[in-house]
Amino acid sequence: MKLNLDKQESEFLNKAVTHWEKEHLIDSELAQNLRNSYEVKGFDWMRLAKYSFWIALVCGAIAVGSLIINDAFINWLKSLYYTPDIVISILSGILAAASFLFGRRWEKKYPEKIFSNEATIFTGVLFTACCIAFLGKTFDNGSGHYSLLFLLSVFVYGVLAWRMDSRLIWLFALVSLGSWFGTETGYQTRWSYYFLGLNYPLRFVLFSIVLVGSCYILKKQKWFDRFWELTYVVGLLYLFMSLWLLSIFGNYGNIDKWWQIRQISLFYWGIISGVVAAGFLLFGLKTKDVIAREFGITFLLIFIYTKYFEYFWDHTNKTIFFTILGISFWLIGRKAERIWNFRSKVSP
Repeated sequence: MKLNLDKQESEFLNKAVTHWEKEHLIDSELAQNLRNSYEVKGFDWMRLAKYSFWIALVCGAIAVGSLIINDAFINWLKSLYYTPDIVISILSGILAAASFLFGRRWEKKYPEKIFSNEATIFTGVLFTACCIAFLGKTFDNGSGHYSLLFLLSVFVYGVLAWRMDSRLIWLFALVSLGSWFGTETGYQTRWSYYFLGLNYPLRFVLFSIVLVGSCYILKKQKWFDRFWELTYVVGLLYLFMSLWLLSIFGNYGNIDKWWQIRQISLFYWGIISGVVAAGFLLFGLKTKDVIAREFGITFLLIFIYTKYFEYFWDHTNKTIFFTILGISFWLIGRKAERIWNFRSKVSP
C-alpha cells in the first residue's frame, strides 16, 4: 500500500530522494523504489472532514439559537422556569457521561474517525460545563464566590482528560485553570482593579510563568507526555497575550486613568515584552525548541508593529505610514525567503 501524501510533502520527498541519489547515498534502484512507495493524494479529505465537523457544530449552535428565540420554545422554557437547578445539573451530568462513554467506545471501534470522535467528546465537555454551572446555582449562598466552580472544573476536566487520554478535554482544564485564577484574584479583592498591586495582565504574566515552569518540572513524568506540548503552548499563549496587553495598558486597571496618560510613558513595558520575546526566540534557536522559537518571532513582530501603530498613527501622513509599513513587511518577507532557500539547499 502506497503512502498517501499531499503535494507539498510529495515534492519535499522527491527533492530528498534526488539529493540522496546524486550524493550516492542510495543507488538508483532504491531511489526508484522510494519514489514508488508514495503518491500524491487527489484531495485533502482529512481537512474537509475537520472543517465539516466544525461547521456542523457552528450550525448546531445557530440552530439552537434560532430555537431559543422562537416564541413557542420561549413559552416552553417559561413553563420549565421552576425546574430545580439540581435536576438540570443531574440531567446535564447524565448527558455528559453518555457523550463521553459513547465517544470512548466509538474511538476504540473507529479510531480513524478522528474529528467525529472529537465532536462527540466536545459535546460531553459542554454538558459537563452545564452540569457544574447548575450545581453551583443549587448550592449558591449569595457569596458570589463562583471561582470555585472553575476550580471544580479544573479537577473534573483534568481527571476526565487523564482517564480518556484526551488532549481536547485537557485544553478545557487549562482554560478553566486560567478562569479560576482570574476570578479568584478578583473575588479576593472584591473585584477591585488590583490584586497585590497587579492588574489582570500582570497577574497572568506570573500565572503563565508558573504554568510554563510546571511544564519543565513535569516534562519527565510519563503520564504528562501526551499533555506536555499542549500545556506548553497554552502557557506561552497566556504569557505573550498578557505581555502584549501590558505593552498597551501597562499596570493600569482603570481604563479612565489609562486614557489620561500618554502612550509613550508606557514604553518600558514594550521594551520588557520585546526582550522576553527575543529571549524566547534565541532560546528556541539555541535549543531547537520550535514552539519557543515560533512564539518568540511571532510576538516580537506583534510587539514592534503594535508600538508602531501606537506612536506613529496619529502623527504620520497615512501615505508615508503605509509606505513604511509595506516596505518593512517586504524586507521581512525577503529575509524569510532567503532563510528558507538557504535551508532548502543545506537540508538533505
